[in-house]
This record gives sequence, C-alpha cells and structure tokens, in this order.
Amino acid sequence: MSSRLLTHGTVVLGLLLMPWPAEARTGVSPAVRDWLSALVTRIDAVDRTDRHTNARGAAGTVVVRVEITADGSVRQAEIERGSGSRGLDRRALRAVQRASPFKAPPAELLAETGVADLSVPVQFGR
Repeated sequence: MSSRLLTHGTVVLGLLLMPWPAEARTGVSPAVRDWLSALVTRIDAVDRTDRHTNARGAAGTVVVRVEITADGSVRQAEIERGSGSRGLDRRALRAVQRASPFKAPPAELLAETGVADLSVPVQFGR
C-alpha cells in the first residue's frame, strides 16, 4: 500500500463538506472526521486573519499536498493542483504553512513513515 493518502484524504474532506447520508461515512472514524474538520477550520481561520493576502475577492479551489508529521507539524506543503490563479495558489500554500502546527493526526492516518500525506482542497470565494 502506498504511504500516500491522496484519494482517501480528498474523499474524507469531501465527506466533511458535503451533506451525504450517514451510510456513506461509515468507513471513516469520528476521530479522523473531527481531526480533518479541525484542520480545514484552522487553515480557513489563518487565511481570514492574514492581512497580507493579495488575492482577496478571487474565487477558486487549490489542492495542496501536505505532509503532516505525527506531532502535527507540516513537513512539506506544495501545490498539487492549482486554481489557475497564482495569487490564490500562493494564498492557499501560505495558509496551510502558517496554520502549522496542527493537532497530532490520528494514528490511522499515519503511514509507516509516521507522516500523514494528504491532499487538502482549499476553497476561496465560497
């Protein structure tokens, strides 16, 4: 099994943001849902307080690939799929990096290397 949780991370975040029936969420533990929800909330809060953002008012989704260590710090973050706007892409990356450290990820999200490797969709102009 790959240590990368790309599909799983993206689907799980989608489950958090979409009003899907409870049956669709049965494979995801409450701890994972809560942790991912807190991660997205923290990134959003950091972005909202960043007064140096130069892409305000723009809309789009940026997918940020982020590696989060067992202690919650960001080991690496990069743009996986851009929005088409350099400003939004930089804004998303900056928000993820500044939101670190996060709470320690649940053990079930950690690969054998001790890192949670996720793709996080960051939406602007919702």
